[in-house]
Amino acid sequence: MIAPLLLASIPSDIAATAKDVGETFGFNWILLLSQAFSFLVVALLLRAFAYGPIIKILEARRVKIAESLANAEKIKQQLADAEARHAEILARANGEAQKLIEEARASASALAEKRQQEAIAEAEAIATKTREALALEREREFASLRREISRLVVETTGKVTGKVLTEDDQRRLSEEAARQIAA
Repeated sequence: MIAPLLLASIPSDIAATAKDVGETFGFNWILLLSQAFSFLVVALLLRAFAYGPIIKILEARRVKIAESLANAEKIKQQLADAEARHAEILARANGEAQKLIEEARASASALAEKRQQEAIAEAEAIATKTREALALEREREFASLRREISRLVVETTGKVTGKVLTEDDQRRLSEEAARQIAA
């Protein structure tokens, strides 16, 4: 039915040639239409039951991939932030450690200076005590020496003069010898 309409619109010599070719190769309009209908039914079934679910699965995978990429980008940013915080914490810790080291050095220096001052003061105290002890010992030695010289002067004077000296004479000679020694 459609074939005659199609052939009517085509010029006659072309239509005759097409008709001859169709008859030679066994062209059948009913078979062509049934095959076209079968193709259409199969195409609709594939679209409904195969193509649609495959498209949904592909779309779901695309969404998951996009989410994974977004998560990867977030994780990369968090990692960069964590590294920045880590570097900041390390820098702060290094600064505090340096500050503590400087404080320890200053404290050690101050303590060493204090110890040195204490040692100097102790050495001066020892030197002062030693000088006092030496002065005291010298005074004792001088006193002993004066007594000895006074005794010798009194004995010598007694032997030279040939008389026995009285207590007042001995005392006067001792004082005079002590004055001459002190001068």
